[in-house]
Amino acid sequence: MDNAINQTLPVEEETPWRLPSIRKVAMICLITTETALFTIFVVAYLFYIGKSLNGPYPYEVLHFPWWASAALFGSSGTIMIAEHYLKKGKHGLFNLWWFITIALGTYFLGFTAYEWYVLIYKEGLTISTNVFGSTFYSLVGLHASHVIVGLFLLTIILISSFRKKIDHEHHEHVEMISWYWHFVDAIWVVVLLVVYVLSMNY
Repeated sequence: MDNAINQTLPVEEETPWRLPSIRKVAMICLITTETALFTIFVVAYLFYIGKSLNGPYPYEVLHFPWWASAALFGSSGTIMIAEHYLKKGKHGLFNLWWFITIALGTYFLGFTAYEWYVLIYKEGLTISTNVFGSTFYSLVGLHASHVIVGLFLLTIILISSFRKKIDHEHHEHVEMISWYWHFVDAIWVVVLLVVYVLSMNY
């Protein structure tokens, strides 16, 4: 009786263990390292917040970047849509949504450049003006540099796709770029809270 029952039960095959993807491990290590770097800059900003002896002060010159933030956060959604279409093998739609992601990131970077122009040439806030200027340009500039790197990587993928060198088999390559871009967006949440919310009271 027991033998009959055992014969009817399906035998589960054990899935062989595989080493994790080298690309994913490398990207996780990179993001961890970059997170530690940003943490140092954020802590420094918080430590020196409100300690400037002379103006201009944050509440006098900073304005919450609503549209730029919406563009950057929206780009996380568009890059996910692009990934979806790459998996489906729809290269035209992948290229479209990937391009939209680049456009949104470029808009955000353009806002940062314009904001700095206004702060430097109209408000007189430079990196050497006061403690606020030093910490502001260091933290926001660090984030902007990562946006530039992200846009460079996104552009390389788009060019490769137009040259028919990207297909669904390269999804993991594209996914790693997507991880990096999501990381850039996540860091911007912290920068927003620290620079454009907390420091507005000082």
